[in-house]
Amino acid sequence: MKQNYFDFIICGGGASGLLLLKALREDPYFNTQSILVVEKELKNTNDRTWCYWELPKGNFDPLLIKVWNQAQFCSKKIHQEFPLAPLQYKMLRSAGVYQTFYKQFKQAENTTFLQAEIQDIRTEGGFTEIVTTQGKFQSKRVFNSLFNPKPLWNQKKHPVLQQHFVGWFIKTSTPAFDPDKILFMDFDIPQEKETRFLYVLPLDSHTALVEYTLFSEHLLKLEEYEKGIESYLKTKDITDYIIEEKEQGNIPMTCFPFEQFNTPSLLHIGTAGGWTKASTGFTFMNTRRSIERLLPFLKTDKALDTFTVRNRFRFYDLLFLDVLTRYNAQGSQLFSRMFEKNNPIRIFRFLDEKTSFWEELQILASFSLKQKTWFLKALFQRLF
Repeated sequence: MKQNYFDFIICGGGASGLLLLKALREDPYFNTQSILVVEKELKNTNDRTWCYWELPKGNFDPLLIKVWNQAQFCSKKIHQEFPLAPLQYKMLRSAGVYQTFYKQFKQAENTTFLQAEIQDIRTEGGFTEIVTTQGKFQSKRVFNSLFNPKPLWNQKKHPVLQQHFVGWFIKTSTPAFDPDKILFMDFDIPQEKETRFLYVLPLDSHTALVEYTLFSEHLLKLEEYEKGIESYLKTKDITDYIIEEKEQGNIPMTCFPFEQFNTPSLLHIGTAGGWTKASTGFTFMNTRRSIERLLPFLKTDKALDTFTVRNRFRFYDLLFLDVLTRYNAQGSQLFSRMFEKNNPIRIFRFLDEKTSFWEELQILASFSLKQKTWFLKALFQRLF
């Protein structure tokens, strides 16, 4: 490549990088500005499944694999079914997203894709330089989505849980699922002194994604997740099925201030920027919201390290993680109490950071007296 300076450089061609590229290329304000996207792999497979809730008409509807209008929440204490209206729960698979975005923007004016490994990212003066196996490139606006977990494990101030899971896409010989109803969380399984649940997304009456998921500090051996799925299916009398596909994931749940690594010319995005919703592990929709706030900011020409996504919800997430880390064996009771005492839509709005302060107090009030003392203790320790 002859050109080594670009108006924007995006490091990583995963979800956050492509979502940022899409936003920049579809805004006429940035039409004449050059963009370089660096990704070491040719992404075209289903290496990710992204799910989120939103209103029926959304920007990614043509790419959706499935939409649901009903949901279930289960624990040892309650079994609750509820409509999602006015929301819907939606599923995207990464292959369709990668292929559509690359096809859409591969030939776009002022857009360059480079397949190369990034070896170093360094800021000098007012520029950030990325060193790749295909050369060095500079920009005053570099966006890095490459996640480095080391700083998380080298500190103790901010708790770090992991949302880790194994999922099976299964096909049954007889109808076994309600295709319009997701099982959002089922805690009515052995908890093993941790926060464990099943998550089931039916694609049709015979096919579903069944995931065994934990919010905890330590990963399991693969066979433990799979044993959990197998045991769960047996309790539902689902024994005659084939496994069509498997997926495995691990998402950090933390309020660690990744923004401390930003510079005037370098902004970390996606999981690398702390854009994962700390209390749930949801990243796709949270990244979309962050990019919606980022685009107007980029038009101000302010230094990138002055962009922030901090708000009161981040403090709520921090307190929740403090409690869930300290009382991980009681996690199912915390979630059960929330769904028992609140309209589920209020909970989804809270997780979308769209509730009023009064609604947030109502959610806090829904916990038992004992659980409230856990939060008050966490609050006291954070303030003093």
